[in-house]
Amino acid sequence: MTGLQSYRAKRDFKITAEPKGRVERSGKRRFVIQRHDATRLHYDFRLELGGVYKSWAVTKTPSLDPAVKRLAVEVEDHPLEYGKFEGTIPKGQYGGGTVQLWDRGTWTPQGDNPKRELAEGHLKITLSGERMRGNWALIRMRDDAERRGRKVRHNWLLIKESDSEAKRGKAGDALTKDVTSVATGRTLEEIAAKSTKVWNSNRSLSENVTALSKTKKKRNAVNSEEIDSAAPVRSKMPEFVAPQLCKLREKPPSGTGWVHEVKFDGYRTQARVENGRVRLPTRNGLDWTTRFPEIASDLAELPDCMIDGEVCALDQKGGSDFGLLQLALSEKATKDLVFFAFDALFVDNVDVRSQPLASRKKLLEELLRHARGSKRLRFVPHFKATGDAILSAACKADLEGVISKRLDSPYRSGRGDSWTKSKCRAGQEVVIGGWRGTQSTLRSLLVGTHKDGKFVYMGRVGTGFSASVASDLLRRLKPLVRKTPAFADAPQARDLNWVEPRLVAEIEFENVTKDGLFRQAAFKGLRLDKPAAAVVPEVPVDKPKVRKTIMAAKSSVAVSKRSGAAEVMDVAISHPDKELWPKSKLGTAITKLDLASYMAAAAPRMLPHIEERPISVVRAPDGVNGELFFQRHKLLGTAVPMLAIKVKGQAQPYLGIDSAQALVALAQQAVLEIHPWGSAKGDPDSPERIILDLDPAPDVPFSRVIEGAQDLRARLTKLGLTPFVKTTGGKGLHVVVAIRRGASWDEAKSFAKALAVAMEKDAPDRYTTTISKHARTGKIFVDYLRNDRTSTGVAPWSPRARPGAPIAVPLPWSAVKPGLKPTEYTIANSGPLLKKADPWASLAKSARQLAPAVKKLNA
Repeated sequence: MTGLQSYRAKRDFKITAEPKGRVERSGKRRFVIQRHDATRLHYDFRLELGGVYKSWAVTKTPSLDPAVKRLAVEVEDHPLEYGKFEGTIPKGQYGGGTVQLWDRGTWTPQGDNPKRELAEGHLKITLSGERMRGNWALIRMRDDAERRGRKVRHNWLLIKESDSEAKRGKAGDALTKDVTSVATGRTLEEIAAKSTKVWNSNRSLSENVTALSKTKKKRNAVNSEEIDSAAPVRSKMPEFVAPQLCKLREKPPSGTGWVHEVKFDGYRTQARVENGRVRLPTRNGLDWTTRFPEIASDLAELPDCMIDGEVCALDQKGGSDFGLLQLALSEKATKDLVFFAFDALFVDNVDVRSQPLASRKKLLEELLRHARGSKRLRFVPHFKATGDAILSAACKADLEGVISKRLDSPYRSGRGDSWTKSKCRAGQEVVIGGWRGTQSTLRSLLVGTHKDGKFVYMGRVGTGFSASVASDLLRRLKPLVRKTPAFADAPQARDLNWVEPRLVAEIEFENVTKDGLFRQAAFKGLRLDKPAAAVVPEVPVDKPKVRKTIMAAKSSVAVSKRSGAAEVMDVAISHPDKELWPKSKLGTAITKLDLASYMAAAAPRMLPHIEERPISVVRAPDGVNGELFFQRHKLLGTAVPMLAIKVKGQAQPYLGIDSAQALVALAQQAVLEIHPWGSAKGDPDSPERIILDLDPAPDVPFSRVIEGAQDLRARLTKLGLTPFVKTTGGKGLHVVVAIRRGASWDEAKSFAKALAVAMEKDAPDRYTTTISKHARTGKIFVDYLRNDRTSTGVAPWSPRARPGAPIAVPLPWSAVKPGLKPTEYTIANSGPLLKKADPWASLAKSARQLAPAVKKLNA
């Protein structure tokens, strides 16, 4: 049998919900892996080729270790529609069991003719998925049937090739930890318990609407609460429907009638599709279709409908980031934006707003399968666990919060009681009434809201905007300048500039003072989709509480106080209000609780550079102005066990950590600085990083250090290496390259020294490799000595034991230019920094062998 004949012959489509499918050429090379709990748990590996999915059943979780070969049994071709399937196959049917979308993405052949290579039994491909990436090989095993020339299904081997994505030994089993769906986040058990059967019938969408409404009517007949459950009617879609809005609550509502969804941080957007034409109005009806062209293109594949959702930009963890969304819009780089669909208003020319939420979401999920697996269109599932548990999980995952909805409620425009929102961190939309600074500089924004017919001042927002964002804000504010303040109660100062209150911004803050002013407010972005007159203070409808969130940097951290102590990530913090950095001209005072919360928030960025490596730490039990202790061996009395890393030639093991909780435990010990070796993870004898420290003499301006870093960048790039840069929390910069294993410490240090000497030779008036102070006057000391086996460099994102609580921050090279001020990066304003894309995310993947660079340098 050829094509899909074998696939169809094995299924009874009167029983199973699977699609019959057809051979269709999409011009794409997609792959999907479905975790399939049938007779035995296995992984269905599918490659789009020739209008179908070529398919194999992989008996175990794919291994990232090139030495491990996984058996892949060739099975029949599947239709491309199957790539969107997540649900259950009825018992008694072929493959009966639960199917989960475990991974998906695109693939490219390493050879010129993948069809021929597949026929020959040796196909090499490169995967770009959410879990499986890099180079892989499918190799057919020979058997007697093949030697006799019979065409039968074969056993193959799926093998990871050696590349930057490969992992050896136990690390190769990393994918076994991934047990959730890449589409819905559900486990197999959750899919089996709550499966909506993606292909639930062959009826039209409108027929499903009628069927669902009849079912719901019967349920409502015994419901003690009366709701509007009128039958759906055919109706021409209006151009726009005012959205249903949420009431703010401190805690999510509880009860069996409530479900909870993730709260997104983006632009509320309505999608209207009619005859393939798409319109994307904002929550106030502004047409933003041209701003989201790729999303509009994907929506055009849907039947006529109107969908409620949110357009978001995702960070590297998959969370929505409003700052990234604004950047994408300003640069018109919108191809990676996502439309999260959470409700259906019209489906197939039928008005379904009167139907219960449960029915509307089933229709929505069915509707979205017409999008042919678009990554930009995503269905928002809901959860029936307790609201408090969902909110806690959302906050730990650094999400915005939770939207709670009555499962039996119709869709009603405006703000009612059936939709509520609970936030992980305090936030508010505000109107900008002025700025502090000059005509060319912006030190802080003056913001307020409308209350009782007045424009009320609510404080200053002084962090959260980069130099480029500040420049853009000034460009927008200058045309709005006025002579007198619009605030009813304006603040007094000499350098205040007033504007017409038209621009709406979104901020986050620690709390509101008794005087009604925001404390430690940080700018998130402009809200171009909302009129200023509509901005009023948001107050929870349940009893409001002053929430201790510390500051923006740790807003994702669960903090609880108890009997004079506090807990961060379940680590007890004694004397949480003890000031480790007193207030200085550079910023606010930083307490031990502040430090612990910062460590927890920064852990995902910091750990890849320090975990399972020897570290040295600087402790300050009495704060930065007290005595400092430098330690590199065991710490006594830590709340979380620390690693004891054995190092050849050293009598005592070095201190090490391997978790975010360990970082928080270091904060409890008043550790203010962390300095790791530049070694490979788990292998102190293998250098992995080369650090060149540009340390200027006191009389050298920082602009010269910037020039030196760019000079060093050019040299390293010419040698075939990829340089990265970070501030040190002081007056210098570190330029860092990653190298592959194989070089010795002596070779790493010799290379660093040779490069530093070359810089000194080329510009002796600017650089020196002599450590003595008298030789450094007017010059930058190019410090190569940090590349010894036992030498260290301050960790990326580590605080420093210096006034103002500065941190060593990885930077994109675009930021290394005149105007850069490293001292402005502190714990107090780290929140917005940690939300931006990590400029060092690709450092490990950039590693290269050192030998070719040495050869070029010595040539």
